Amino acid sequence: MKKVKSILLFVVDGLRPDGLKGAYTPCIDDLVSDGAYTFKAKTVMPSVTLPCIASMLLGTEPKSHGVITNTWNSTAHHIPSIIDLVHSEGMTTSSFYNWEPLRDLSKPGSLNASFFLDNCEDPQGDLEIARLAADYLSHNPTSFTFIYLGYTDAAGHKYGWMTDGYFEAIEKADIAIERVLKALKRSGTARNSVFIVTSDHGGHGKTHGTEMQEDLIIPWIISGSGIPSGFELNEPVSIIDTAPTIAELLGISQPKEWTGRVVKQIFREN
Repeated sequence: MKKVKSILLFVVDGLRPDGLKGAYTPCIDDLVSDGAYTFKAKTVMPSVTLPCIASMLLGTEPKSHGVITNTWNSTAHHIPSIIDLVHSEGMTTSSFYNWEPLRDLSKPGSLNASFFLDNCEDPQGDLEIARLAADYLSHNPTSFTFIYLGYTDAAGHKYGWMTDGYFEAIEKADIAIERVLKALKRSGTARNSVFIVTSDHGGHGKTHGTEMQEDLIIPWIISGSGIPSGFELNEPVSIIDTAPTIAELLGISQPKEWTGRVVKQIFREN
């Protein structure tokens, strides 16, 4: 597989794989059909947002990076995140998010652009984040982009996981992702790009954070340039494998501090 020019990582907070199956998600369904996927990927404990997303971007587990609550631990900056790594290689980076504690996922100076709106509990919040991302990325192609959509988790806490309110939130996240992808296609920047859609954790009832399978199992979907189509991954995939796989796609060596591994099956011939 040739090195890709651009990777977009969409994180839909609190998205369970069976939530995708219960909601109307034509955009994500197309990414599944056109790419590789597993609905059996695993997150880390504690299965709460900041430890999980830190593990995703730092390529290692909470016991190594030290983020074990929704408060950032400054010692985690001793480990380079995928944002830090991409920027250190002279590539461009951007971040779009609507939950403020995610501000610390990279070291100061590692982001070429960063957009935050305090609207993750607003039913329209993810769509506004998508609008910002679509507008910016259409005119500023970026090597690595992190896009966090927080309303699905907020809906889970408000209405309960696997309720109508939760499914409606997933459907809004799907529309948000579609808006970004359509903008990139119109601008021509979608060519030689790869798109990842995943989550930080699942949930049950109106909560999460336990070792229940409903909390620990997440979707992991990758589609785009050079990725095999309609291919269900049968190798184990962990949330900490996300950063190493992105680094491999961009042709960057993995830091020694990372313990995740590259998802090798996506590099098989189409």
